[in-house]
Amino acid sequence: MRSRWEQNEGVSTRGRLTGHPPPPHPGPSPSGTLEQESASAGLRLDFHEAPSVPQSNRDYLEHITSIGPRTTGSPENEILTVHYLLEQIKLIEAQSNSLHKISVDVQRPTGSFSIDFLGGFTSYYDNITNVVVKLEPRDGAQHAVLANCHFDSVANSPGASDDAVSCSVMLEVLRVLSTSSEALHHAVIFLFNGAEENVLQASHGFITQHPWASLVRAFINLEAAGVGGKELVFQTGPENPWLVQAYVSAAKHPFASVVAQEVFQSGIIPSDTDFRIYRDFGNIPGIDLAFIENGYIYHTKYDTADRILTDSIQRAGDNILAVLKYLATSDMLASSSKYQHGNMVFFDVLGLFVIAYPSRVGSIINYMVVMAVVLYLGRKLLHPKYKTATYTKDFFCGLGITLISWFTSLVTVLIIAVFISLIGQSLSWYNHFYVSVCLYGTAAVAKIIFIHTLAKRFYYVNASGQYLGEVFFDVSLFVHCGFLTALTYRGLCSAFISAVWVAFPLLTKLCVQKDLKQHGAGGKYIAFYLLGMFIPYLYALYLIWAVFEMFTPILGRSGSEIPPDVVLASILAGCTIILSSYFRESPALPCLLLFPGTLQGRGGRNGAEWITSTLLEQAPGRALPFVWCQHSPVLWFFSLQFLRINFIYLAKSTKRTMLSLTLVCTVTFLLVCSGTFFPYSSSSASPKPKRVFLQHTTRTFHDLDGNVAKRDSGVWINGFDYTGMSHITPHIPEINDTVRADCEENAPLCGFPWYLPVHFLIRKNWYLPAPEVSPREPAHFRLVSKEQTPWDSIKLTFEATGPSHMSFYVRTHKGATLSQWSLGNGTPVTSKGGDYFVFYSHGLQASTWHFWIEVQVLEEQPEGMVTVAIAAHYFSGEDKRSSQLDALREKFPDWTFPSAWVCTYNLFVF
Repeated sequence: MRSRWEQNEGVSTRGRLTGHPPPPHPGPSPSGTLEQESASAGLRLDFHEAPSVPQSNRDYLEHITSIGPRTTGSPENEILTVHYLLEQIKLIEAQSNSLHKISVDVQRPTGSFSIDFLGGFTSYYDNITNVVVKLEPRDGAQHAVLANCHFDSVANSPGASDDAVSCSVMLEVLRVLSTSSEALHHAVIFLFNGAEENVLQASHGFITQHPWASLVRAFINLEAAGVGGKELVFQTGPENPWLVQAYVSAAKHPFASVVAQEVFQSGIIPSDTDFRIYRDFGNIPGIDLAFIENGYIYHTKYDTADRILTDSIQRAGDNILAVLKYLATSDMLASSSKYQHGNMVFFDVLGLFVIAYPSRVGSIINYMVVMAVVLYLGRKLLHPKYKTATYTKDFFCGLGITLISWFTSLVTVLIIAVFISLIGQSLSWYNHFYVSVCLYGTAAVAKIIFIHTLAKRFYYVNASGQYLGEVFFDVSLFVHCGFLTALTYRGLCSAFISAVWVAFPLLTKLCVQKDLKQHGAGGKYIAFYLLGMFIPYLYALYLIWAVFEMFTPILGRSGSEIPPDVVLASILAGCTIILSSYFRESPALPCLLLFPGTLQGRGGRNGAEWITSTLLEQAPGRALPFVWCQHSPVLWFFSLQFLRINFIYLAKSTKRTMLSLTLVCTVTFLLVCSGTFFPYSSSSASPKPKRVFLQHTTRTFHDLDGNVAKRDSGVWINGFDYTGMSHITPHIPEINDTVRADCEENAPLCGFPWYLPVHFLIRKNWYLPAPEVSPREPAHFRLVSKEQTPWDSIKLTFEATGPSHMSFYVRTHKGATLSQWSLGNGTPVTSKGGDYFVFYSHGLQASTWHFWIEVQVLEEQPEGMVTVAIAAHYFSGEDKRSSQLDALREKFPDWTFPSAWVCTYNLFVF
């Protein structure tokens, strides 16, 4: 995945991928330099119980990662990995059933396209590599489903999770399907693409140029945004609801959420996958899956094969095989255009199963829930008991108090977060997540309690607890109903969450209201009230877990401009607001559960123990989530504090609670300010490194006459989080604010060799003087021709040669515009800031890069019409290193991940 989550999972015995006797090894590795392995084995599907998984199942993964980092254009990627894949595919073909036919093609496409990722830029690729395998019935097929992975990696990372493990799974799925005695109705195309980390180039080359691309009717893209864990379905479609139904019907270990889809597609997460290419350039619907756990080590040296649990590989293999087999035997694939309209609401329930239904049905359900609330509140307001000015006044005052408490809670945590950021203690929670809960969570809870305590003391002085419970229940119902209406009106499928938070509390209230009036708040009432409320409550906790699992690691690589504490504090405040909604009308419950000193449960047990036992007696199967919260410290904190918020009107005093929360928040705040909690970790079991990019570069600036106006050399340093170099300087004193990089105002992208156009995310850079670099294969760039066109523009033709990765930048001067060029679709696309960025890469034996730009000059200027620059990035081979770069990298502490390479930068004015 272009950027952007390891637990010991339970082992499934259904649809089990198990070991099998390895086939004979075909001989020495094509590289001639790798150690020959004694056996080559993959994963095997066996629909019987298997108590253990032999280690040989990991051989595909371990062999690919043992090659090392596999950047596009490197021998490791273009030769060693490709030869290994072809070797294994040949073995699979030899074992295949005669019912199937396997065709293999190595594609070397050249092309160009523009994309609006990272603010917008243009990509050009030449002779990159795709290994394509088509498995089809012996008589052929007219339709196909595509499975996509990528075997390339980012520089300096073994890329086990991103994306070698997916390619390993695909190899074994290919083997299982090819040896199956069940005939396929359609073809399955397995694309092992070799240039995804180059901003999705290889997938573009396949879908726009390969002859088999016309057969594809749907695709599954296998990605990673973390290392291991469950693979999350986070994108589907566009439209084509039948694909979601296929996943729901076939997947054995479902994990899917339309919430993740809408968050990802909103652009909040600066990342993208091949899904976009197939969708936008192939007009093909698909499913996007990614591992999401332990994103702290994603795209680092720690992304190794040993960190991916066998259970994760097993689960992914079970799911991918089942879904591909379902699609390859489905009648819908051939006539998918008949089922293409409409989106789907889909979500898994605690990983057990997936609920999915059309979004139009979701809208109907949502509006029916809204109408139920309108009828409920309308009937209440018309009832003689409530048909008074007092209830209406108390309702709207309660609404105001609730909104004020939420707003002040958010403001409070933001003030703390901004202060923590200003004093340089950001990310104190990065290695200790409980710190964020103790700091921001307690502050948010305390502020809400404080506001409601004031309301209780000065406004609701004589009101009974049961009456206030009625009022605030109605207020919460009204607010959630408002969110439901707004989200549904905007067409967001995620509105189902608000529907859950409205429907279940309302149903629970209606079911237990009669019992409350007749028997009061007895044990049966409390138990069933909690059971009804735990459905939305625990699902919210489940989503909150996923949010923190994804977003916390991302905040450690989100750039220098976004204060991560502000983001995390806002998320925690939002969680507080959502979960501080109901639980308002049981007079006994707050005392039993939250204030055991006030009222003890039966047998002298405290409230929590009594409630748990009551739930176990009334409904033992559904009480487990409550027990789960009891034994999970963070979730129990959320559960306990949010319940306390809403029962303050029923408790005798909130002083003890307020003092406890304030004490925890204050102590944590002081410890954070003193720097007690270090953000990073080099722990071998759970590393959380700081990411730093080191580019040893020589920059040459030419004037309008072609003469060298300026030349310098140094190590350009970029930290990928908000703390900059503040934690690095004590270890490497020469990296300090005196060597902060200055922006070259007249140069595109400030005159620095950006690998990708992320200049708007990272504005704090350091430039440490160093000797010049002298690559053995230097880049060459020259103007081939300059000519006047019949339409009064200037056409500049260039040629360039250099390493596998280069970046080309353009800035037009005053009175000039870039009208067209030979890249992409011909229309220049600007990046953020107004400059133009072109990402270039090539495989082996690439030809000279020829291209042209056309400049429309409205008013001639003495300083010329356009400034262009080209940066050459050396990611592999001897040119990647320099003695100065190696020496500097060695100085970095072990809790960092310094990714280093050599580059050159040349600027020209025309």
